[in-house]
Parts: sequence; C-alpha cells; structure tokens
Amino acid sequence: MTEQEQMQIQAEQEFAERLGQLLREIAELREASPHAASQVKLLAVSKTVEAWRAAACWQAGQPLGLAGLAENKVQELRQKSEFLPQTTPWHFIGHLQTNKVKQLLATPRLRLLHSLDSWHLAVELEKQAEARGLPLDCLVEVNVAAEGSKFGLAPTELWDFLQSCAALSHVNIRGLMTVAPAVEQPEQARPVFAEMRSLRDKMQQRAEKVAYSNLSLQELSMGMSNDYRVAVEEGATMVRIGSRIFGARIYR
Repeated sequence: MTEQEQMQIQAEQEFAERLGQLLREIAELREASPHAASQVKLLAVSKTVEAWRAAACWQAGQPLGLAGLAENKVQELRQKSEFLPQTTPWHFIGHLQTNKVKQLLATPRLRLLHSLDSWHLAVELEKQAEARGLPLDCLVEVNVAAEGSKFGLAPTELWDFLQSCAALSHVNIRGLMTVAPAVEQPEQARPVFAEMRSLRDKMQQRAEKVAYSNLSLQELSMGMSNDYRVAVEEGATMVRIGSRIFGARIYR
C-alpha cells in the first residue's frame, strides 16, 4: 500500500467519525425543536481543500447520508469535479458572475445553485440552461440582515423577483438561502434565521396560490460551522459546513 493510499484510508476514517457525529447532532436538534424541518441535508463545504481530501470526505459521507459537496468558486469546483467521480453531487454557494455561468453549468451533477441574487444573473442562467437543454435548480439569496458587504435581495424585493423568475422555463426556484452576520455567539444569529423561515413560509403560501410550475420554495439553506445548530432549530433544510468537517481553512 502506498503512502497516499494510507493517507486516503486514514482521512476517510476521520471524516466518517466527524460526519457521523454531525449527522447525529443534527437529527437530535431536529427532533427537539418545534420549528425544525422534517429533513435536514448536510453539505460539506470543500473550498480550499485538496481534491483528494474532498474525495475522501465524499467516499466516507455518502453511505452516512451526506447530501453533497459545496464550493464557492467556479474554477475550484470544476477542477475538483474532474478529480472526483462524476456521480458526486455538487452545490455552488458563492457569488456567481454572469461570465462564469457557462463554465459552472458544464459541471457534471451540479445539483443546486444557492446564490441567485439578481435578474441579470437569472437571465443568463436561463440562456445557458436552455442552450444545454437542461433545467437548473436554484435558491434565491436573501440579505435578511441588510449587510452592505453581502450579496442578496432585500426581503421587500423578493416576491416581485420570484414572480419574474416564474416566467423562465429553464430556471427552477427551489427555495431561499442566506448568510447570517458574523457574530460572537451563535444565538445572536437566531433572529436572522427565524426571519428567513417566516419569509420563506410567506413566499411559499403566495406561490401555492398562483401555482407557478417552477416555483416550489421547499428548501431553506442557512447555517454554517459556527451557527448551524441555531439554523437547524429555526427550520433550515440544508446546512453548509466546512471547518467542522475539514478543519481550519488554509488560504493560498
């Protein structure tokens, strides 16, 4: 057995332990909270992580219930998608520029775009998805805390934007996403997550009345390594966890 193979096996064992612990904790939180969703998907955010470690994480996590891997840069996602099996489900969670859309949509098994944040981007996604003949599932990013440093629609803009997206034939809106402000105590993020759940519920009720075929809004992507517990308690259906799985980031 080569040194690399030994490292791979050891990494898979470590990831299996961490992921198993996280999934058990999420299940306990979900069962204990009255606002929790009936199902919560765990995404491993593999940004800046070597491709072989991302592969080890997916190998270990797939049988445990890991929902997929997530990246925030198109180039890094494409590079890793070429290294990992083509059956690996990928989620894109970063800000997406329109000139990167074509490259992103070429990713095998791109499961979900979490960061649709403008009409300009929606139009380009529709154009490129139509050219490929494949619909694209998206979440609309909402800047609930109105932070100037973050992307996303204001809550007051959301319904009009959703109605506009309903006219698109290759872009399916499956829910909402937010990034909570960086806070010292996770509990400080609770009002943001609670507001997101309330906003999603209101938008879902409106959407059900008009029955748009590409507008379902069942997903609520919120919560990261520092605040995922509160996010699960407040109704997240997806949590995006990186450092709790892979360790501290090493930025190059």
